[in-house]
Amino acid sequence: MAQRLRVGLIGLGNAVEPHAKSLIDLADRVEVKAAASRSPERLQAFSARFPFPTTTDIDGIFADPEIDAVWILTPPNTHLDFGLRAAAAGKHVLMEKPLDIDVAGGAKLVDAFRKADRRLGVALQHRFRPGSLRLKALLDEGALGAVASAWMTVPWWRPQAYYDQPGRCTMARDGGGVLMTQAIHTLDLFRSLVGISAVVAADAVTTPVHKVETEDYASALIRLGNGAPGVVMATTAAYPGGEERIEIMGSAATAWMAGGNLAVRWHDGREEKVTQTGATGGGANPMDFPHDWHLGLITDFIDAIRDRRDPIVSGAEGLTSQKVIDQILAKAGWHPTS
Repeated sequence: MAQRLRVGLIGLGNAVEPHAKSLIDLADRVEVKAAASRSPERLQAFSARFPFPTTTDIDGIFADPEIDAVWILTPPNTHLDFGLRAAAAGKHVLMEKPLDIDVAGGAKLVDAFRKADRRLGVALQHRFRPGSLRLKALLDEGALGAVASAWMTVPWWRPQAYYDQPGRCTMARDGGGVLMTQAIHTLDLFRSLVGISAVVAADAVTTPVHKVETEDYASALIRLGNGAPGVVMATTAAYPGGEERIEIMGSAATAWMAGGNLAVRWHDGREEKVTQTGATGGGANPMDFPHDWHLGLITDFIDAIRDRRDPIVSGAEGLTSQKVIDQILAKAGWHPTS
C-alpha cells in the first residue's frame, strides 16, 4: 500500500455523504483518485460539495492500477457484480450495507475476497458509536456480570413518499424491508454485543401504514449467544420515529442504549453514562446523523489493510447479521406482497 491509500468511489447518492466527509477528515491517510456515477446530476451535485475528481467511467475505477481500494455505495442489487470485479482486479472494498441482496450472493463475495487476499468491509457503522464501543468493552470485561436477557427495538418512521421512490425496499433492488434496509444497523450492533444463537419465534408484516412490497414491521423471540432469552423488534411505521434502543440485563448491572446514548447502572449503586449529540436517522430523513461513526469504521478499514487483517465489520460479519435476518423472516413465514 502506498503511503496514502488510493481510493475510488462508486455511487454518489445519499449514502456517499458521511463517507465523503470522513475521507476529507482522513486526507493525511487517504487520497480519493476518482468518484464515479453514471448520473450527470449526481456528479454535479457531488462536485459542488466535495473536492474530489469525478467521472462517469465506472469501468475505469476497476482498471486503474493506482487505485488500491473501492468504496461501493450503489444499490444492493449491484454489489455482487461490482464486488466480484473489484476482487478480480485486486482491490480492497468497503461495501455499503447490506453485503448483497441475499445470503448466497454475500457468501460469494466473502469467498472471492478471501481467495484474492483482499480486505472486504461492510458499512455497519453503529458499532463505532462511542457508547457502543464502551458497552462492548464493559461486556468483554464481564463488568455487567452474566447476561440474563437483552432486547432491541427500532421504532422508526418513514413516510410513504420514501417508499414511492423507484426500487425502494423492493426485493429486486434492496433485498428486503425494515430488517435489511433500516434495522440491520441496530441488529448488527446487538448481535456483536450479545450474540444471537437461535430464532425461537417471529412475525413479519406489511402494515396498513405503508404500501410497499416488503415488511415494515418484524419481531422475534431469540436466544442470545449464551442461550439467554431476548427480543428483536423493528418497524418504520412508528410515527414520528423514535430512538432505537438496546437493553442488556446482567447479573451485576443493566445497560441501556438509546440512539447513541449509553447508561449503565450497577446493583451496588454505581452509574456510568456516555452521551452524544445529534439525531440518529430514525425519522423522515434517513441521513440525519453525524458522520463520526463512519469515520471510526473507515479508520478501522484503513488500519485493517495496513495490518493485513480483517476489518471489525468484515464481509463475514456483515453476512452473519444478514443470515439472522433471513432466519427471522423464515420463522415468520413472511413473503413479499405481490
